[in-house]
Amino acid sequence: MATNVILPALGMAQDSGKIVEWLKAEGEHVTQGEPLVVIETDKVVVDLEAPASGILAQVSARAGDEVPVAQVIAVILSSEEIASAAATPAPRAPVATPAQVAPAVANAQVDAPVAVVAARNGRRGASPKARRIATERGLDIATIRGSGPGGVVLAADVLAAPVAAMAKELATRAAPVAVAAHASNGSGESSVSTVWRLMAERTTQSWTSVPHFFLAREVNATRLISWRERAMQRISEKVTYTDLLVKIVAEALRRHPRLNTSWDHGTIADHANVNIGLAVATADGLVVPVIHQADELALRGIVRQRTDLVARAQAGQLRLPDMQEGTFTISNLGMYGIDTFTAIINAPQAAILAVGRIVERVVPVSGQPSVQPMMMLSLSCDHRVVDGARGAQFLASVAHLIEDPSDLTE
Repeated sequence: MATNVILPALGMAQDSGKIVEWLKAEGEHVTQGEPLVVIETDKVVVDLEAPASGILAQVSARAGDEVPVAQVIAVILSSEEIASAAATPAPRAPVATPAQVAPAVANAQVDAPVAVVAARNGRRGASPKARRIATERGLDIATIRGSGPGGVVLAADVLAAPVAAMAKELATRAAPVAVAAHASNGSGESSVSTVWRLMAERTTQSWTSVPHFFLAREVNATRLISWRERAMQRISEKVTYTDLLVKIVAEALRRHPRLNTSWDHGTIADHANVNIGLAVATADGLVVPVIHQADELALRGIVRQRTDLVARAQAGQLRLPDMQEGTFTISNLGMYGIDTFTAIINAPQAAILAVGRIVERVVPVSGQPSVQPMMMLSLSCDHRVVDGARGAQFLASVAHLIEDPSDLTE
């Protein structure tokens, strides 16, 4: 039985996706679970895996097409279907011969695979991000030496491409590009990518449709600093303050489950798991990979997952499960020297925690002025789900666990 390849919804607010590149061609055999097509959404570029094994057929969406969610973009024919069709004789023919097999089936069985193998063997392997950057810079991916496994071209390889080669490629394309730019935009304004446009649409939708309110609190980070120093002595991976905050926020969400819910068409939807998204800056824009069931993880597990997710996010290698089912988001800009800020809610989540840098301030301690490491927290809440009192109680728990993390089990 044929299996439909359907454009998936990667988020509740997503209604379409863009086909970036087919990694397999019509008539080529695919294996269940292997990357089939690269899809671009408002948050990330991901590889959609083949839902079944068989022959790829009836591809209806090409590279560059914007496709509605849930639309069938191809089918995968099983080997049994191909064999059955190949064995069916042509009408009125006394004996079925290979020449009488339906052309489409013959192509799917013999001609297409041979042609595709030849084409793919001559095609330089490259990550989706590397291909996007090469396209943006007008470079031929086949001329770039790859440093990845088996010579695969990575984004870093494209960025490090020789200037002379880049200038040569751009020179051959300069005239058409200039005409296209002038034709598309006479005002001198630059256009934006699909990723950025969709991000703008989603943040606009959240800001204009979700009734935000904000709570801020300053906390003493002395014990948080000590906790990180101790953790770094026993965990081989680099431990960041974000790792500690994931542990703290997960515990606070267990104590205040109302913050771990969503507004869903007039009702409040509870979430069984505590899945914390991390706002990660990449060359292509902001993405939010998710640490699933964070409340059940030891600190070591959080560190390992965060390290892996951030590395793959910055390499453009996040997969569908990495981005799904987040129930709360943390955005930490402390490493950029930001003292405090307010964040837009990652709808349909109920809240997002914005974290500033740790900076020494003069504060009263036992009635006396003292220089202490302080941190500013800002909580953005959806007022349809969370009221001021519940938000304040949650933020108080977060503050308490930062100032006294002894209640946490590592």
